[in-house]
Amino acid sequence: MVKIKNIELECVKGDITSQPDIDAIVNAANRFLAPGGGISGAIHRRAGPLLYQECKKYAPIETGQAVITGAYNLPNKFVIHTVGPVYSEEKNPAEKLAMCFKNSLIIADKNKVKSIAFPAISTGVFGYPVEQAAEVSMKTVIETIPQIKFIEKIRFVLFDEKTFNVFNQKIKEIYERKSDS
Repeated sequence: MVKIKNIELECVKGDITSQPDIDAIVNAANRFLAPGGGISGAIHRRAGPLLYQECKKYAPIETGQAVITGAYNLPNKFVIHTVGPVYSEEKNPAEKLAMCFKNSLIIADKNKVKSIAFPAISTGVFGYPVEQAAEVSMKTVIETIPQIKFIEKIRFVLFDEKTFNVFNQKIKEIYERKSDS
């Protein structure tokens, strides 16, 4: 865990649907905000069918956009849905991935969310290399922190050991780089 401008930034290994101390979790969604596989499927299954009913009124959304809904049967107040880039199909995947994080943080802050949890967006079936995704994700979050008023905790919830280790190392590297400058 590192602290930047009174905001805790941390990585944990675990299940994003089991973060009861977090106000909003982020869903790595598809354009139609429909239940799917991976993280999106797990979030929709745990939240129940009312989540998709609410999602329908916002869909479709573009890559990098973010929308906020209730969390229903999840232990959180909100779910923020964002569509990450498909790595092999995007002209500028880093820019699109950065938009996912920035737009999610901005919408969370507008809704006075105090804590938010992110998965490793686009690193599953969307094929984004984990090392590159960690760099873009952490850098964007740290660059967005000065614009935040209400968020006090930003957590990355990583499902497997390898992704956790990469993100955890990246948070330390970027924090140290920022501290040196």
